[in-house]
Amino acid sequence: MVIDSHCHLHDPAFAALHETLRVSLAHDVWGAVAVGCDPETNARTLAAAAAAPKAVWACLGFHPDWTQLTDEDLERVEAQVSRHHGRIVGIGEIGLPWYSLEGVADAATLMARGRARLDRLLGLAARWDLPVALHAPHGAAAGALEALRAHRIERAVFHWHKAPDDVTRAIIETGYFVSVTPEVVYRDRDRDLVTRVPLDSLLVESDGPWRYRGEFEGMQSGPWLASRVAEEVAKLKQMPVEDVMHRLSTNACRLFDLVWH
Repeated sequence: MVIDSHCHLHDPAFAALHETLRVSLAHDVWGAVAVGCDPETNARTLAAAAAAPKAVWACLGFHPDWTQLTDEDLERVEAQVSRHHGRIVGIGEIGLPWYSLEGVADAATLMARGRARLDRLLGLAARWDLPVALHAPHGAAAGALEALRAHRIERAVFHWHKAPDDVTRAIIETGYFVSVTPEVVYRDRDRDLVTRVPLDSLLVESDGPWRYRGEFEGMQSGPWLASRVAEEVAKLKQMPVEDVMHRLSTNACRLFDLVWH
């Protein structure tokens, strides 16, 4: 059995939550860490965790690449975290903008605003001793790592990790996790990452309902894909699947302080 460490269960694709969880369990996925992106998706994420407390663990987030989000939205998210910190297992997804900066004239200004917002959210994580799930791809990863260190955050995962080798090494040496998605089945970049990163620093995720290519072309994405990711990790590590799934699940439990029922 394995845990999906990052899924958007707030999405309408998962409106039939218990069916989603039934299918996932049939594919050896015990449960999912559900992340939010704004006040509305956070509320739906909390509702999902309340509806299935043995299989859904909630994180509240503020997505850095959602350009429509305002400072007022951030204040609402901060209030949600403060109000529900005892019900959640982390803050996420949060991080630094990257994709939304492409082709934008004031990219430096937007990145500075993103860093200020991240600082506020990491301050909350430090206050309530909560881990963070980070959206910080490519060139944003180094800045996010710097911010984590500045706030002395002890637990973090760089979700769907993509960064230069030296940054990845620094992330792992600091004691943080990186996660891989179904892209590891068909993309060399992700496969190389798995071979280089120790198993004890890895998580697997679906990032559902994000759609994938390769053998997943045309397939609906959801927590059930996390087991396929774990299988591929086992192949790359040349280890038994059952052992790898157990260690990946243990990693998720360590990061998010999960208790399996």
